[in-house]
Amino acid sequence: MADVSSPELKSAYDEVLADSNDTNWCLFKYEGKNKIVLAGKGNGGFAELAQEINQPSERLYAYLRVVSGDDESKRAKFVFISWCGEEVGALAKANVSVHKASVKQIIKNIGVECHYTQADELNEEELMAKVRKSSGADYSGNKSTN
Repeated sequence: MADVSSPELKSAYDEVLADSNDTNWCLFKYEGKNKIVLAGKGNGGFAELAQEINQPSERLYAYLRVVSGDDESKRAKFVFISWCGEEVGALAKANVSVHKASVKQIIKNIGVECHYTQADELNEEELMAKVRKSSGADYSGNKSTN
């Protein structure tokens, strides 16, 4: 298990969840082998987060708020992202799945979960397609002409 005791983790998670501010992502990184700490947060959406995540030698966890829906309803949806760069060693890679459970003690409200290992996988359109698919009803194809 990983050490997720830093109060900054829960505070950043709560900030992303809240409607009262513009923060729409937070990023957690390792400090040493097992301690997870806040690496950053921002309000630039997936594009900004993808720039921060794209680190080939790092293991990271992120939480992202996106807005999804159709003309009938728009809702905030939450995405949990794990990143394990291509240069991460085998043992550290193996620990990501175990440590992910520890991070989920903090991050509980998850609509979609994604795991990335390469920069070319960080595609906002594909992510939003997963979010839409997980959301259930989509009335965007049923436009009324009345």
